[in-house]
Amino acid sequence: MLFIINENAILINSIFVQLNQYMNSIRIAVHGGAGTMPKKYMTPETEADCNTALQNALKAGYILLQNGAEAVDAVAAAVTVLEDFELFNAGKGSVFTNQGTHEMDASIMNGKNLKSGAVAAVSHIKNPIQLARAVMQYSEHVLLLGDGAEAFAKLHNIEFAEDDYFFSPFRFEQWQRAKKRNMIVLDHVDDKKFGTVGAVALDKFGNLAAATSTGGMTNKMFGRVGDSPLIGSGTYANNNTCAVSCTGHGEYFIENVVAYDISCLLEYKGLTLDDATNLVVMDKLKKIDAEGGLIAIDKNGNICLPFNTKGMYRGWMKGEGDFFTGIY
Repeated sequence: MLFIINENAILINSIFVQLNQYMNSIRIAVHGGAGTMPKKYMTPETEADCNTALQNALKAGYILLQNGAEAVDAVAAAVTVLEDFELFNAGKGSVFTNQGTHEMDASIMNGKNLKSGAVAAVSHIKNPIQLARAVMQYSEHVLLLGDGAEAFAKLHNIEFAEDDYFFSPFRFEQWQRAKKRNMIVLDHVDDKKFGTVGAVALDKFGNLAAATSTGGMTNKMFGRVGDSPLIGSGTYANNNTCAVSCTGHGEYFIENVVAYDISCLLEYKGLTLDDATNLVVMDKLKKIDAEGGLIAIDKNGNICLPFNTKGMYRGWMKGEGDFFTGIY
Protein backbone atom coordinates (compact mmCIF):
# COMPACT_ATOMS: atom_id res chain seq x y z
CA MET A 1 0.00 0.00 0.00
CA LEU A 2 2.81 2.40 0.91
CA PHE A 3 4.43 1.66 -2.42
CA ILE A 4 1.18 2.52 -4.23
CA ILE A 5 0.77 5.74 -2.28
CA ASN A 6 4.34 6.76 -2.99
CA GLU A 7 3.94 5.80 -6.61
CA ASN A 8 0.77 7.92 -6.87
CA ALA A 9 2.47 10.80 -5.09
CA ILE A 10 5.32 10.66 -7.58
CA LEU A 11 2.85 10.58 -10.46
CA ILE A 12 0.88 13.55 -9.09
CA ASN A 13 4.07 15.50 -8.50
CA SER A 14 5.17 14.73 -12.04
CA ILE A 15 1.87 16.03 -13.40
CA PHE A 16 2.23 19.26 -11.41
CA VAL A 17 5.77 19.71 -12.70
CA GLN A 18 4.60 19.24 -16.27
CA LEU A 19 1.71 21.67 -15.79
CA ASN A 20 4.09 24.21 -14.31
CA GLN A 21 6.43 23.78 -17.26
CA TYR A 22 3.52 24.34 -19.63
CA MET A 23 2.54 27.55 -17.83
CA ASN A 24 6.12 28.76 -17.76
CA SER A 25 6.40 28.21 -21.50
CA ILE A 26 3.64 30.63 -22.52
CA ARG A 27 4.96 33.72 -24.24
CA ILE A 28 3.65 36.72 -26.14
CA ALA A 29 5.30 39.61 -27.97
CA VAL A 30 3.81 42.65 -29.69
CA HIS A 31 4.90 45.57 -31.85
CA GLY A 32 3.44 48.93 -32.79
CA GLY A 33 5.69 49.55 -35.76
CA ALA A 34 9.36 49.98 -36.61
CA GLY A 35 10.73 53.48 -36.90
CA THR A 36 9.71 55.98 -34.26
CA MET A 37 8.81 59.56 -33.72
CA PRO A 38 12.12 61.45 -33.15
CA LYS A 39 12.88 61.94 -29.47
CA LYS A 40 12.67 65.71 -29.84
CA TYR A 41 8.99 65.33 -30.79
CA MET A 42 8.19 62.56 -28.33
CA THR A 43 6.62 64.09 -25.25
CA PRO A 44 6.76 62.17 -21.96
CA GLU A 45 2.96 61.84 -22.15
CA THR A 46 3.04 60.34 -25.65
CA GLU A 47 5.84 57.95 -24.74
CA ALA A 48 3.93 56.84 -21.63
CA ASP A 49 0.74 56.35 -23.66
CA CYS A 50 2.55 54.20 -26.24
CA ASN A 51 4.18 52.03 -23.56
CA THR A 52 0.83 51.65 -21.79
CA ALA A 53 -0.82 50.55 -25.05
CA LEU A 54 1.88 47.93 -25.58
CA GLN A 55 1.49 46.70 -22.00
CA ASN A 56 -2.29 46.52 -22.33
CA ALA A 57 -1.94 44.45 -25.50
CA LEU A 58 0.52 42.08 -23.83
CA LYS A 59 -1.75 41.64 -20.83
CA ALA A 60 -4.83 41.04 -22.98
CA GLY A 61 -3.10 38.20 -24.78
CA TYR A 62 -1.24 36.80 -21.79
CA ILE A 63 -4.36 36.51 -19.62
CA LEU A 64 -5.96 34.36 -22.31
CA LEU A 65 -2.88 32.15 -22.49
CA GLN A 66 -2.90 31.78 -18.70
CA ASN A 67 -6.50 30.65 -18.83
CA GLY A 68 -5.76 27.95 -21.38
CA ALA A 69 -6.62 29.75 -24.60
CA GLU A 70 -4.68 28.96 -27.74
CA ALA A 71 -2.04 31.23 -29.24
CA VAL A 72 -4.33 32.30 -32.07
CA ASP A 73 -6.81 33.69 -29.51
CA ALA A 74 -4.03 35.62 -27.77
CA VAL A 75 -2.61 37.31 -30.87
CA ALA A 76 -6.08 38.33 -32.05
CA ALA A 77 -6.83 39.89 -28.66
CA ALA A 78 -3.48 41.69 -28.46
CA VAL A 79 -3.76 43.15 -31.96
CA THR A 80 -7.32 44.28 -31.28
CA VAL A 81 -6.03 46.38 -28.36
CA LEU A 82 -3.34 47.89 -30.60
CA GLU A 83 -5.88 48.65 -33.32
CA ASP A 84 -7.94 50.60 -30.79
CA PHE A 85 -4.98 52.86 -29.90
CA GLU A 86 -5.06 55.82 -32.30
CA LEU A 87 -1.33 56.61 -32.25
CA PHE A 88 -0.54 53.34 -34.04
CA ASN A 89 -1.25 53.04 -37.76
CA ALA A 90 -3.91 50.32 -37.64
CA GLY A 91 -7.64 50.30 -36.97
CA LYS A 92 -8.62 53.56 -35.28
CA GLY A 93 -5.27 55.23 -36.01
CA SER A 94 -5.08 54.34 -39.69
CA VAL A 95 -3.58 56.85 -42.12
CA PHE A 96 -5.42 58.55 -44.98
CA THR A 97 -5.28 57.39 -48.59
CA ASN A 98 -4.94 59.80 -51.52
CA GLN A 99 -8.75 59.92 -51.68
CA GLY A 100 -9.10 60.87 -48.03
CA THR A 101 -10.35 57.42 -47.02
CA HIS A 102 -8.93 54.62 -44.91
CA GLU A 103 -7.92 51.27 -46.42
CA MET A 104 -6.80 48.75 -43.83
CA ASP A 105 -5.09 45.36 -44.12
CA ALA A 106 -4.71 42.53 -41.62
CA SER A 107 -3.81 38.86 -41.39
CA ILE A 108 -3.62 36.05 -38.86
CA MET A 109 -2.07 32.57 -38.98
CA ASN A 110 -2.37 29.51 -36.75
CA GLY A 111 0.89 27.57 -36.56
CA LYS A 112 -0.91 24.41 -35.45
CA ASN A 113 -2.50 23.76 -38.83
CA LEU A 114 -1.19 26.60 -41.03
CA LYS A 115 -4.73 27.96 -41.36
CA SER A 116 -4.70 31.63 -42.27
CA GLY A 117 -7.06 34.52 -42.84
CA ALA A 118 -6.47 37.97 -44.27
CA VAL A 119 -8.25 41.07 -45.52
CA ALA A 120 -7.01 43.98 -47.61
CA ALA A 121 -8.31 47.47 -48.43
CA VAL A 122 -11.25 47.39 -46.00
CA SER A 123 -12.58 50.81 -45.01
CA HIS A 124 -15.29 50.46 -42.39
CA ILE A 125 -14.17 47.59 -40.18
CA LYS A 126 -13.51 48.65 -36.58
CA ASN A 127 -11.02 45.85 -35.99
CA PRO A 128 -9.66 44.37 -39.23
CA ILE A 129 -7.88 41.59 -37.34
CA GLN A 130 -11.25 40.24 -36.20
CA LEU A 131 -12.41 40.10 -39.81
CA ALA A 132 -9.19 38.36 -40.84
CA ARG A 133 -9.83 35.79 -38.15
CA ALA A 134 -13.39 35.27 -39.39
CA VAL A 135 -12.02 34.63 -42.89
CA MET A 136 -9.74 31.97 -41.40
CA GLN A 137 -12.54 30.36 -39.38
CA TYR A 138 -15.60 30.62 -41.60
CA SER A 139 -14.43 30.62 -45.21
CA GLU A 140 -12.52 28.36 -47.57
CA HIS A 141 -10.36 31.31 -48.60
CA VAL A 142 -7.30 33.06 -47.19
CA LEU A 143 -7.51 36.65 -48.49
CA LEU A 144 -10.62 38.76 -49.09
CA LEU A 145 -10.52 42.25 -50.58
CA GLY A 146 -12.41 45.54 -50.22
CA ASP A 147 -16.17 45.47 -50.68
CA GLY A 148 -16.24 41.69 -50.80
CA ALA A 149 -14.49 41.46 -47.46
CA GLU A 150 -16.96 43.92 -45.96
CA ALA A 151 -19.90 41.91 -47.33
CA PHE A 152 -18.41 38.83 -45.66
CA ALA A 153 -18.05 40.85 -42.43
CA LYS A 154 -21.78 41.60 -42.38
CA LEU A 155 -22.57 37.89 -42.65
CA HIS A 156 -20.48 37.17 -39.57
CA ASN A 157 -21.48 40.12 -37.38
CA ILE A 158 -18.10 41.85 -37.48
CA GLU A 159 -18.32 45.33 -35.98
CA PHE A 160 -18.37 48.26 -38.42
CA ALA A 161 -17.46 51.89 -37.72
CA GLU A 162 -18.30 55.15 -39.47
CA ASP A 163 -15.62 57.27 -41.15
CA ASP A 164 -15.43 59.70 -38.23
CA TYR A 165 -14.27 56.87 -35.93
CA PHE A 166 -11.05 56.63 -37.94
CA PHE A 167 -10.51 60.38 -38.23
CA SER A 168 -7.75 62.00 -36.19
CA PRO A 169 -6.29 65.52 -36.60
CA PHE A 170 -2.81 64.01 -36.33
CA ARG A 171 -3.36 61.71 -39.32
CA PHE A 172 -5.21 64.41 -41.27
CA GLU A 173 -2.26 66.80 -40.97
CA GLN A 174 0.09 64.03 -42.14
CA TRP A 175 -2.07 63.49 -45.18
CA GLN A 176 -2.24 67.20 -46.00
CA ARG A 177 1.54 67.52 -45.85
CA ALA A 178 1.95 64.48 -48.07
CA LYS A 179 -0.53 65.82 -50.63
CA LYS A 180 1.23 69.18 -50.79
CA ARG A 181 4.50 67.42 -51.51
CA ASN A 182 2.73 65.04 -53.93
CA MET A 183 4.30 62.09 -52.18
CA ILE A 184 3.20 58.67 -51.05
CA VAL A 185 4.90 58.31 -47.70
CA LEU A 186 5.33 55.81 -44.95
CA ASP A 187 3.55 56.78 -41.75
CA HIS A 188 5.94 59.37 -40.35
CA VAL A 189 6.36 62.59 -38.40
CA ASP A 190 9.38 64.47 -39.72
CA ASP A 191 11.13 61.10 -39.80
CA LYS A 192 10.32 57.55 -40.81
CA LYS A 193 7.74 55.78 -38.67
CA PHE A 194 6.13 52.51 -39.70
CA GLY A 195 2.98 52.12 -37.64
CA THR A 196 1.93 48.57 -38.44
CA VAL A 197 0.97 46.54 -35.35
CA GLY A 198 1.37 42.85 -34.66
CA ALA A 199 1.61 40.02 -32.15
CA VAL A 200 3.15 36.55 -31.87
CA ALA A 201 2.47 33.99 -29.17
CA LEU A 202 3.24 30.51 -27.86
CA ASP A 203 0.54 28.73 -25.83
CA LYS A 204 0.83 25.98 -23.22
CA PHE A 205 -0.02 23.36 -25.84
CA GLY A 206 3.00 24.31 -27.93
CA ASN A 207 1.00 26.14 -30.57
CA LEU A 208 2.35 29.26 -32.26
CA ALA A 209 0.39 32.06 -33.92
CA ALA A 210 1.02 35.44 -35.52
CA ALA A 211 -1.16 38.41 -36.45
CA THR A 212 -0.48 41.74 -38.18
CA SER A 213 -2.62 44.81 -38.94
CA THR A 214 -1.96 48.13 -40.67
CA GLY A 215 -3.42 51.25 -42.23
CA GLY A 216 -0.71 51.23 -44.88
CA MET A 217 0.98 54.28 -46.42
CA THR A 218 -0.15 57.89 -46.07
CA ASN A 219 -1.54 59.23 -49.38
CA LYS A 220 -1.35 55.76 -51.00
CA MET A 221 -3.06 55.36 -54.37
CA PHE A 222 -4.39 52.70 -56.74
CA GLY A 223 -5.53 50.34 -53.98
CA ARG A 224 -1.95 49.70 -52.84
CA VAL A 225 -1.58 46.68 -50.54
CA GLY A 226 1.56 46.03 -48.48
CA ASP A 227 3.01 42.99 -46.80
CA SER A 228 0.80 42.90 -43.71
CA PRO A 229 -2.07 40.82 -45.19
CA LEU A 230 0.25 38.57 -47.20
CA ILE A 231 0.98 35.24 -45.54
CA GLY A 232 4.71 34.58 -45.72
CA SER A 233 5.66 38.21 -46.26
CA GLY A 234 4.29 40.11 -43.26
CA THR A 235 2.91 37.23 -41.19
CA TYR A 236 3.83 33.59 -40.72
CA ALA A 237 3.46 30.88 -38.07
CA ASN A 238 4.40 27.21 -38.01
CA ASN A 239 4.53 25.04 -34.90
CA ASN A 240 7.66 23.34 -36.24
CA THR A 241 9.62 26.59 -36.32
CA CYS A 242 8.38 30.01 -35.26
CA ALA A 243 5.82 32.80 -35.50
CA VAL A 244 6.69 36.14 -37.12
CA SER A 245 5.01 39.54 -37.55
CA CYS A 246 6.76 42.20 -39.64
CA THR A 247 6.75 45.98 -39.89
CA GLY A 248 8.51 48.22 -42.35
CA HIS A 249 8.63 49.13 -46.02
CA GLY A 250 6.15 46.55 -47.27
CA GLU A 251 7.32 46.27 -50.86
CA TYR A 252 10.73 45.01 -49.74
CA PHE A 253 9.16 42.60 -47.27
CA ILE A 254 6.97 41.19 -50.04
CA GLU A 255 9.83 40.78 -52.49
CA ASN A 256 11.96 39.03 -49.88
CA VAL A 257 9.13 36.97 -48.33
CA VAL A 258 10.58 37.99 -44.97
CA ALA A 259 8.34 36.20 -42.47
CA TYR A 260 8.64 32.85 -44.24
CA ASP A 261 12.37 33.39 -44.75
CA ILE A 262 12.84 33.39 -40.97
CA SER A 263 10.98 30.09 -40.67
CA CYS A 264 12.98 28.55 -43.53
CA LEU A 265 16.29 29.51 -41.94
CA LEU A 266 15.23 27.61 -38.81
CA GLU A 267 13.80 24.60 -40.62
CA TYR A 268 16.28 24.06 -43.42
CA LYS A 269 19.48 25.70 -42.21
CA GLY A 270 19.14 24.90 -38.52
CA LEU A 271 19.79 28.49 -37.44
CA THR A 272 18.72 29.78 -34.05
CA LEU A 273 15.94 32.35 -33.96
CA ASP A 274 18.44 35.04 -32.95
CA ASP A 275 20.77 34.23 -35.83
CA ALA A 276 17.95 33.96 -38.37
CA THR A 277 16.23 37.23 -37.45
CA ASN A 278 19.50 39.14 -37.33
CA LEU A 279 20.59 37.75 -40.70
CA VAL A 280 17.37 38.86 -42.35
CA VAL A 281 16.82 42.23 -40.64
CA MET A 282 20.38 43.41 -40.08
CA ASP A 283 22.02 41.93 -43.19
CA LYS A 284 19.66 40.96 -46.01
CA LEU A 285 17.29 43.91 -45.62
CA LYS A 286 19.98 46.47 -44.88
CA LYS A 287 21.87 45.48 -48.03
CA ILE A 288 18.89 46.59 -50.10
CA ASP A 289 18.20 49.69 -47.97
CA ALA A 290 14.99 48.17 -46.64
CA GLU A 291 14.05 49.61 -43.27
CA GLY A 292 11.91 47.86 -40.72
CA GLY A 293 11.83 45.16 -38.11
CA LEU A 294 9.89 42.19 -36.84
CA ILE A 295 8.93 40.25 -33.76
CA ALA A 296 9.39 36.49 -33.62
CA ILE A 297 9.01 33.63 -31.18
CA ASP A 298 10.16 30.07 -31.78
CA LYS A 299 8.73 26.74 -30.65
CA ASN A 300 11.00 26.77 -27.59
CA GLY A 301 9.77 30.16 -26.41
CA ASN A 302 12.77 32.22 -27.51
CA ILE A 303 11.79 35.77 -28.45
CA CYS A 304 13.59 38.17 -30.82
CA LEU A 305 12.63 41.77 -31.64
CA PRO A 306 15.22 43.03 -34.19
CA PHE A 307 14.91 46.30 -36.10
CA ASN A 308 17.25 48.33 -38.32
CA THR A 309 15.53 51.68 -37.78
CA LYS A 310 16.06 54.19 -34.98
CA GLY A 311 13.54 52.32 -32.89
CA MET A 312 10.51 50.05 -32.81
CA TYR A 313 7.48 50.09 -30.53
CA ARG A 314 7.78 46.63 -29.03
CA GLY A 315 7.37 44.41 -25.99
CA TRP A 316 7.16 40.89 -24.64
CA MET A 317 5.63 39.13 -21.66
CA LYS A 318 6.79 35.84 -20.13
CA GLY A 319 4.96 35.93 -16.81
CA GLU A 320 3.15 38.18 -14.38
CA GLY A 321 5.58 40.98 -13.64
CA ASP A 322 8.03 39.58 -16.21
CA PHE A 323 7.58 41.85 -19.20
CA PHE A 324 9.37 44.46 -21.28
CA THR A 325 8.32 47.36 -23.48
CA GLY A 326 10.53 49.75 -25.38
CA ILE A 327 10.57 52.32 -28.16
CA TYR A 328 14.13 53.45 -28.87
